[in-house]
Amino acid sequence: MAGRAASDDGGTRIAATAGGRVDLAIVIGATGGIGGALTAALAQGGDGAEIIGLSRRSVPAIDLLEEATIAEAARHVAQRGTPRLVFDATGLLSDVAMQPEKTFKTVDPGVMARAFAINAIGPALLMKHFLPLLPREGRSVFASLSAKVGSIGDNGLGGWVSYRASKAALNQIVRTAAIELRRTHREAICVALHPGTVSTGLSRPFAKFGLAVLSPDEAARDLLAGLERLGPEHSGGFFDRHGAALPF
Repeated sequence: MAGRAASDDGGTRIAATAGGRVDLAIVIGATGGIGGALTAALAQGGDGAEIIGLSRRSVPAIDLLEEATIAEAARHVAQRGTPRLVFDATGLLSDVAMQPEKTFKTVDPGVMARAFAINAIGPALLMKHFLPLLPREGRSVFASLSAKVGSIGDNGLGGWVSYRASKAALNQIVRTAAIELRRTHREAICVALHPGTVSTGLSRPFAKFGLAVLSPDEAARDLLAGLERLGPEHSGGFFDRHGAALPF
């Protein structure tokens, strides 16, 4: 899904087809490290879809903590065309008020609630409002950035309680949404993706020495290529950036 990138005005450069509709590629979190790289990579792909980047700074703005903004953004997209790709590139690991826990002794209910609000509830609301916009016929994709540390089966280190749990919840939400989506959109794909360790504000402070760190551009290219390897039979799954299955 690619084409001319729309500016952060929500897509004013989108040109309608003769039928008044165009295929769209939507990036939510478009001003973040990976989201910005995804928007750029889609723009360079040149397959004809128009791109709308949504963020807290776009028009309309979108805030995962305010469902009304998500609903308004979805209405805006519906007026512009038909989204065949919706990429949720949102997420929060840390900020000045929130740091990953090293031990259960530091678990804070407010921090955990915030992690779930942004990493699980927010994406669930995105699915609530954007999945119905996908076309009933033909291939379409809703992809949400998860994290390998959210895998229960792969957890051998502990720690990072709130972030792990919120991403595990996201994986379950994706799986549940995919089951419902399949009833009406047989060719649609709804998946959770692990982008790898990417040099962004989210993960840079926690990149371990010797661990391969990707640039946002590298991660974006791999994520989009990995999506091309997935079909409707993979909907509801959890995959790395190359399209290889990861344990829940």
